[in-house]
Formats: sequence, C-alpha cells, structure tokens
Amino acid sequence: MEHKQMKRSWVMAGMAAWAAVSVSLIAIGNVPRGAAQSPAPPAATTRLDISDGSTASYRVQEQLAGVNFPSDAVGTTPSVTGTLVIMPDGSINSGQSKLTIDLRNLKSDQDMRDGYIQKRTLETDKFPLAEFVPKRVQGLPSPLPTMGQAGFQLTGDMTIHGTTSEVTWTGVATFNKDQVAGRATTNFTFATFGLTKPTLARLLSVDDKIQLEVVFKFKRS
Repeated sequence: MEHKQMKRSWVMAGMAAWAAVSVSLIAIGNVPRGAAQSPAPPAATTRLDISDGSTASYRVQEQLAGVNFPSDAVGTTPSVTGTLVIMPDGSINSGQSKLTIDLRNLKSDQDMRDGYIQKRTLETDKFPLAEFVPKRVQGLPSPLPTMGQAGFQLTGDMTIHGTTSEVTWTGVATFNKDQVAGRATTNFTFATFGLTKPTLARLLSVDDKIQLEVVFKFKRS
C-alpha cells in the first residue's frame, strides 16, 4: 500500500512539473490567440528644407514683331528658400511651412525684358519676394517613402506684388532616403496679382496666362 501511494505521488509530481514547463514555454515562445499585439511606433513629423539646386521660373507666351510665330519668355532664379513640415497624419503644418522666391534675381535671355519686369510688372523694389504658404496636400504617401515617385497637388496662399491669392501646384516628387526632389507648376493670370503686362517696342502681344514652375530639392530631416 505504501509503495502504491509513493508511486502515485511521483506521478502527480511529474504531471505538475510538466504542466509548469508547458505554461512557461507558451508564455515565452507563443502569443495566445486573441491576445493584444504591441502597438506600432507612431509616425514622425517630417521636415523638408529647400537645398541647393532648386530653381523657380516663369513662362509667358509672347509675340515679337517680325516673327511669324509666338515664343515663350522664360525667366529663372536660383534664389528659392523655405521649409515644408509634414505631420504624422500626412497634413501640412502651415504655421511652420513657407516657400520664398527672390524675384530680384529673375533672369531671361533679354536684359530689356528683365528690366521692365523688375521695374514695372513686379516692382521688385517694393515687393522683392514671392511667398507661398501651403495649406493642404493630396497624393503624397504618408509617411513619405524612401524610394519611388508620386504625383501630388499642393494648395495654399501665394503672395506676389502685395496681393495674396490661393493657388494649387501640380507636380511629381521622387523619393530617396535623404532627399525629396521633383518639379511642380501652377498657372495664374496677370490680374490675379495685379501685375502689369510688359509693353516693349518689339513686343506685339503677351498671353494673359503665366506659368510658374519650381524645380525643387528638399533635404529630409
């Protein structure tokens, strides 16, 4: 009888030990079905700063005397600065985002045109800068990837010649680990910002539409 009781005690002790080991293995190596998973780390705010190599250009179709077909007047400046701050949900932080173009450095292929635009059209002695404050964006992935491309639309308030008007840029961005690069364009008329059309001796007519293009290189941080 005593031998049977001792044997039964050993069996019960062994079962208890096996049960304890099984519970430990489950706790260490397996996640029970239905258990809550650890939350993913929150997305971070992305800051994009304009870097060297960025440019801004205007393009206007004009008709010159003695020329049978219209041509484009193009003026470009490398003086582009600014920052875009993209929040974790993909929205733009307008309070910390602004792009600035120094219009005093616009250069085309004709000094006479440049002088007229500086003094009469843009009046850069009074209004030297064009400023854009973005308010909303569509098309950019969130968070921004480190490779690939995406088309986007960026809408915000543009101030030129002392007048502010909402404009929308349409563009394409290319992503890598350290940089976001690409180009974007927007269109408006001379009247949008109260601008005077150029009137030069050889200039017969100027189209009412102005295209503004920015070739951008943003450093990521």
